[in-house]
Amino acid sequence: MSLRRTLIVGAGKIAGAHAAAVAAHGSRAVVVACVDLEPARARDFAARHGIEGWNADLSTALRQTWPDGGRVDLAHICTPPGSHVPLAVQCLEAGVPVLVEKPPALSLAEADKLIAVSERTGVGVAVVFQHRFGSGARRAHALLVDSARSDAGIGRPLLATCHTLWYRDNDYFAVPWRGRWDTEGGGPTMGHGIHQFDLLLALLGSWTEVTAFAGRQARDTDTEDVSMAVVRFASGALATVVNSVVSPRQTSYLRIDTERATLEVEHLYGYTDADWTFTAAPGHEDLAALWTTDDAEPRSSHASQMAALLDAMDAGEQLPVPLSEARSTLELVAAIYASAFTGQVVLRGDIGPGHPFYARMDGTGAPWTATLDNEEDLA
Repeated sequence: MSLRRTLIVGAGKIAGAHAAAVAAHGSRAVVVACVDLEPARARDFAARHGIEGWNADLSTALRQTWPDGGRVDLAHICTPPGSHVPLAVQCLEAGVPVLVEKPPALSLAEADKLIAVSERTGVGVAVVFQHRFGSGARRAHALLVDSARSDAGIGRPLLATCHTLWYRDNDYFAVPWRGRWDTEGGGPTMGHGIHQFDLLLALLGSWTEVTAFAGRQARDTDTEDVSMAVVRFASGALATVVNSVVSPRQTSYLRIDTERATLEVEHLYGYTDADWTFTAAPGHEDLAALWTTDDAEPRSSHASQMAALLDAMDAGEQLPVPLSEARSTLELVAAIYASAFTGQVVLRGDIGPGHPFYARMDGTGAPWTATLDNEEDLA
């Protein structure tokens, strides 16, 4: 195994998590440079994390040859959402694989553009959905897959609850790109709850239809601050998905009820094995033996996903959570907005080129925008 050279693009808050994730695998990878439009911020970030190089120009960093004769092997896109796709395209065109923060694109149209570039160049794009990589999620996935194959074990999933109830005050939204459709792509459905319901989809598989509501309850933003959806899966399972940034008691909660057991995890920004609960149905207490925990096993984190990514690179395999797979999660985001704003049930596959919610997540426009326009007209 060679030491992988990685490049961090964007020196904001989330970039620190990426630097720490690489440092956790110091024998396998190293951050060789940081790029940020503000040179001082790139320089300070590099000094703070012991990174050798820093730059204000991505193209220069991508061309740079390091002392061992090689160039960077992976770029971490840690910038605000509106710049994810153009920066990722620049990396792919230079032959550098990308690990991009959520949301990977502002719309399905942007995601499809990036997928097309990846397919043309043969260079991979992976999305940060770290909750898939904790040991609890992997154990839950194995139990669900085994039950589906044999009709034994915990049985098929029937019902699920997926809540991301967070609190973000007005100061949080004072950052210019937050709370805007054109720069953030959406509210908590797009930028906060997406991690938790991506895990839901990873565990339950393909979704087929959604009915949703969204509202701007308390924050002075263009985007929603609350959304609620009922999602039907191909397996027949039904799930409620709630996303909020107005909830003082914060929690990230996922519960799956199967024929013979309940799987639950409650945490905030990352879980350990201790955050999971397994409850066998009455008369099936023996199934409890299927669930074992070990606090030493990986938690859900950027470091856990980085380990899987390095394993894939060493094996010459596809990067974990490729954008082509993560697109299903982004499509659910678009479907939630489409259903909430039009009052219609949205089926998977409905939103394609020419559909108003394909090019923008606010599609036909948020209802509260029309209300505000009417109030201004009356004034």
